[in-house]
Amino acid sequence: MSPRRSPRILFTGATLILAGVVVLTGCASAAPSPSTASPDSSAASTVSSEDGGTAADRADTATEEANLALVTRLITDTFADPASATATRTADDLVSSDAVAHGSGLTAGPEGLLAQFSAAQSRIPGAQAVIKRTAADGDLVAIHYQITATPDDERTGEAAVDLFRVTDGTVVERWSFDQAVPTGTPASGNTNTMFSDLYSSADSAAPTEAQEEENRQLAVGAYNTLFRDQDPSILDTAFDPAYLQHNSVAPNGTDALKSFFSGGAAFPPNESVISLSDGDLVWTFSQPVGAAPGDAFVAADIFRVDADLIREHWDVVPTTPAG
Repeated sequence: MSPRRSPRILFTGATLILAGVVVLTGCASAAPSPSTASPDSSAASTVSSEDGGTAADRADTATEEANLALVTRLITDTFADPASATATRTADDLVSSDAVAHGSGLTAGPEGLLAQFSAAQSRIPGAQAVIKRTAADGDLVAIHYQITATPDDERTGEAAVDLFRVTDGTVVERWSFDQAVPTGTPASGNTNTMFSDLYSSADSAAPTEAQEEENRQLAVGAYNTLFRDQDPSILDTAFDPAYLQHNSVAPNGTDALKSFFSGGAAFPPNESVISLSDGDLVWTFSQPVGAAPGDAFVAADIFRVDADLIREHWDVVPTTPAG
């Protein structure tokens, strides 16, 4: 899809700690080697993993734009008042009656989506959904947003990423990731938030569809090399040493991860299962290696890729993995 830095959209009404060390589930990057440059290597739902979790044409921009508009309408009409007639009608129109839902406590179909948003309103009275960035790639649409009653303060509420699969104008599958936004000054000393944009490319040209796919391959290969193969040398290959970090408990740059891996700590390997690339952003959704299609997901990660380097990173790591 054509590159985009989504404007801040307000919908009214609406890491990984291993061996005592905080580690990003997806913050490493590098130029993929032949052994690690393959796309997502585990099956997602019933879709071939060779396409990174999508069975649709990643170059079909018109369909991608229509899918993104559908998901945007779905959230716009339902988050503010999930119990309203408008919300019920929209959910029934746009979500399949048997749409599969992945996430702790989520249920299937349009009723499940409305229940998810009702729960958010219960947790955060007066909640609004503030969309920070979006992606549409193949039959997948991803939304990164803040759930908060005070949208002018990015250190409040929850961070969320929702992923939707759209087939023939209907949501047939969805995933949901959310975590509380840490308050106060991050332990890392970073003053940026979980949602802000810091990196600005010197190249104003929009990435082509071919470049988007190259970016996806790079980020997925990098993620898998580091967190599946546990090979930290990938950090020096195509990862900006001073990359910008939006996980508030981890500092900018690669030194923290290098220190973690050099300490010899062991942890279960994870790998990217589903991925999207739109503009200069690559989104990855990871599971433990060997997970079955219906098993829990560990995290949602977003990488900004520019000039063959990962420059910036956001993530959402649920306390309870998204099943």
